[in-house]
Amino acid sequence: MKSDRLLSILLLLQTRGRVPAAELAERLEVSVRTIYRDIESLSTAGVPVYAERGRHGGIALLPGFRTDVTGLTSDEARALFVLAAQGAHSALGLEGALGSALRKIMAALPAPHRPAAELTSRRILIDPERWQLGPTERERRDRPVVDLDVLHTAVFADRRLRMRYRHGGNGEQHTYTVDPYGLVAKAGVWYLVADLRSRPRLFRADRVVSATVLDSPVQRRAGIELADAWDALRDAVQVRPTVIRVHARVRRERLALFLRICGTMLDPGHAPPEATGGGEWAEARMAYPAFGAVCQLLQFGGDVEVLDPPAARAELARAAREVTALYPLHLQQGDTT
Repeated sequence: MKSDRLLSILLLLQTRGRVPAAELAERLEVSVRTIYRDIESLSTAGVPVYAERGRHGGIALLPGFRTDVTGLTSDEARALFVLAAQGAHSALGLEGALGSALRKIMAALPAPHRPAAELTSRRILIDPERWQLGPTERERRDRPVVDLDVLHTAVFADRRLRMRYRHGGNGEQHTYTVDPYGLVAKAGVWYLVADLRSRPRLFRADRVVSATVLDSPVQRRAGIELADAWDALRDAVQVRPTVIRVHARVRRERLALFLRICGTMLDPGHAPPEATGGGEWAEARMAYPAFGAVCQLLQFGGDVEVLDPPAARAELARAAREVTALYPLHLQQGDTT
């Protein structure tokens, strides 16, 4: 629409100063003649715009003229540039519209606000999708409140960070000096993406026991942005090598629960089992990273049976024998408590 195009021209001129008519035409996907007609419309509306001919000519606004079409404060502008992952917009067919909207907002921002807004878009990411092996509901409820102030300061001040970090597996604490790229919120959990001795690492913010911003400047790898480092780290967590493929059958009456618990382990190369259909059992194809992981299926007792491969059946039998050996007395006395 013409009104949208006129606003785009005004914002581009405020941002760039002098812009050749041919460049405006290319960016707005119209003819040069249309651009000159639009300039006349802006002039008629009282906008002090003019055209200069010649090799270094172009279209420009009179010096000193500016209109803030947003009225945004600095914090409001930064908030707009904390964006969800690209996949969320692509799924809705809005990725192009998002980029266009942000360019317009950036152009319309008062000059002092632009650097902070642009930096925010490079230092903060929001990824709404859960990990493949996501947390339980109880784990989500029990998450501690995270203080991001020190991490935020290090990220935006481009300073190195020394922190005491508690590892999740064994609870051990270690002190690290890291070079932050930025912060990522993944399905409600905040992570610090940083280099540790020039290698990318992912640190959960709620496991940072203490942190201090150092005076020394950050030492990031050349050409690497937060989005690049995050993509690599996320893939390293979620893209797991498949060691064993399992063919199992599930009682249909338990299939809904089975899919909620084991859905992330379904083999993507096969159709998922269907709740409707003939017979008592539904077939499921699973993909596990190791033989030991197949023991996940023991929680379903006799409602899930592994049919193939034999090695997976043997692993389940071995694990079942270990459990049985722990409770021989109770089994002999018929104790069901």
